[in-house]
Amino acid sequence: MAVARQNTNRVATPAAAIAFIQPGGEVCTPSRSRPIDLVHLARQTLGDRALEAEVLALFSRQAGGVASRIGQVTGKERGLLAHSLKGSARSIGAFRVAELAEKIESDPTSDKVVNALRDALIDVQEFIAAISR
Repeated sequence: MAVARQNTNRVATPAAAIAFIQPGGEVCTPSRSRPIDLVHLARQTLGDRALEAEVLALFSRQAGGVASRIGQVTGKERGLLAHSLKGSARSIGAFRVAELAEKIESDPTSDKVVNALRDALIDVQEFIAAISR
């Protein structure tokens, strides 16, 4: 007896995809050009809009805390902050933040990357605020 495999490459269920339809009826595709890849987020949350809102609110709080602390700490503590942020950012689709956090994790002395991360975190927080209205 053959077992049917579930297609895990689908972007979203038809009902969940409705949230990602642009004016004109075009369905959004994964995008790393936005602060958060909403298609990735929908996949991670199985299209549950309430869960999306909850994880975005949690990430926004984490982003604010990291942004205010990461410039004040050095070495191992900076690397640990970056490490925890990297995992959270990847899970919601904030891939630019995750890439910068990974760079800081590798080289916690780079103030240039820390400043770029702060800017990316602000972009993500503003994006979350805009889509949460």
